[in-house]
Amino acid sequence: MKKSPIRYFLTGAVFALACVAASAQTLRVGLAEDPDVLDPTLARTFVGRIVFAALCDKLFDVDEKLQIVPQLATGYEWSADSKALTIKLRKDVTFHDGEKFDAAAVKYNIERHKTMPGSNRRGELAPVTTVDVLDPSTVRLNLSAPFSPLLAALADRAGMMVSPKAAQAEGDKFGAHPVCSGPFKFVERVAQDHIAFERYPGYWNKANVHFDKIVYTPIPDATVRLANLRSGQLDFIERVASSDMAKIRSEKKLKTARITEIGYQGITINVGKSDLAQKNPLGRDAKVREAFELSLDRQGIVQVVMDNEATVGNQWVAPSNPYYAKNMPVPKRDIARAKALLKEAGVTNPSFTLVAPTTSDAQRVALVVQAMAREAGFDVKIQSAEFATSLNMADKGEFEAYVLAWSGRADPDGNLFSFDGCKQPLNYAGYCSAETDELLNKSRSLRDPAERKKVYEQIAARVLKERPIVYLYHRNWLWAYNPKLAGVRSVPDGLLRVTGLKFN
Repeated sequence: MKKSPIRYFLTGAVFALACVAASAQTLRVGLAEDPDVLDPTLARTFVGRIVFAALCDKLFDVDEKLQIVPQLATGYEWSADSKALTIKLRKDVTFHDGEKFDAAAVKYNIERHKTMPGSNRRGELAPVTTVDVLDPSTVRLNLSAPFSPLLAALADRAGMMVSPKAAQAEGDKFGAHPVCSGPFKFVERVAQDHIAFERYPGYWNKANVHFDKIVYTPIPDATVRLANLRSGQLDFIERVASSDMAKIRSEKKLKTARITEIGYQGITINVGKSDLAQKNPLGRDAKVREAFELSLDRQGIVQVVMDNEATVGNQWVAPSNPYYAKNMPVPKRDIARAKALLKEAGVTNPSFTLVAPTTSDAQRVALVVQAMAREAGFDVKIQSAEFATSLNMADKGEFEAYVLAWSGRADPDGNLFSFDGCKQPLNYAGYCSAETDELLNKSRSLRDPAERKKVYEQIAARVLKERPIVYLYHRNWLWAYNPKLAGVRSVPDGLLRVTGLKFN
């Protein structure tokens, strides 16, 4: 019988010895969902990024203050006109198949991100026109125009480097047997059960790798994840239920961490992705979308869904973010105005289906939204779907509205461009405006923060009135883990960095 968390238990001394042996060698991580494909070019889930943090190093990373720091790179320099980025690379790096990492590998990866069918990195690297190999440890990215978010993109999946040899051999099947250059290499994956990695002995920073194996286990139910942690079956769990945090802290048997995210929780509305956009009043009429937003009490949602472990918001960045557009503040709930807008639109009791992933947070959001919107006259039906399935539905436009959380990026462009740019890979709403596209591209060309903020205010004035996404709040990442686990770093992107982790 295959063993997996919460479904099996050892007893007595055998159980204790098994836990000690496992703890000495294996880090066991509980995930809130099963990741999608393990190919950084095609991947799009937050939970996948947690797994990639152990598997695929990037050119750059971000630190606790969201500053860009080198990882596979050692340094960089912008050209005088900001249309070229020269990157110096580490010389002591190999991929998990033994192939050498160098400038040619970087060129291959950037071009793969830009040209591979189905790439979700295409929009992030759109301004990169060509890549020049200057020498084995120096590469230059040439741009069509200045592109301020580039470093932040290279600190995420667009900067992840895979083995060119393995990628060429596997083609679109690479995600089933990924080969990168991170501290751990791929061993096996059983869908909805576990992903297993083992330490890569040739890792460039191997002195800071203290586990022989990592096993990631998807457990969508937050209560079950916590039970596995308490029983010793897991060492670390991400996205603890907000309702459990106070009790965990009071018990003092586990360690916890709390980090405000750089992403958002929202409801994406199909306004042009498919024919369904015109088959329900929410998708085809901006007045109905405004009425829907005014039916919602964001603070009430945060209180009920997140036990106040979140910040109310109405944009792609939180109100505390320096790029928040203050010209478009959070609207207050107004049921009377919502009803008046529906009357103006000539719509009585508008009905639509809200797709919600099976994660506990998303399910609670859907139920609370359903109840609140009902007071304004909306009939909201809820359709539950496993997370990866829900993303496929969004890709195909098989939804009317969709509860979707975005984990966020260090640069605000990463929370905005791919979602609201015409035909961008993450534009599940199907929103498209030539004027908005012009502003989005302008915001990417500016490096002065004050000038960029002015453009973001113009974008907000347009997009927030069209409401392809109704933003609700910005969550706190909530973690719990074995008190013997040392080296846990609280970075706002919500990813567990495995380098430096060890048991005391």
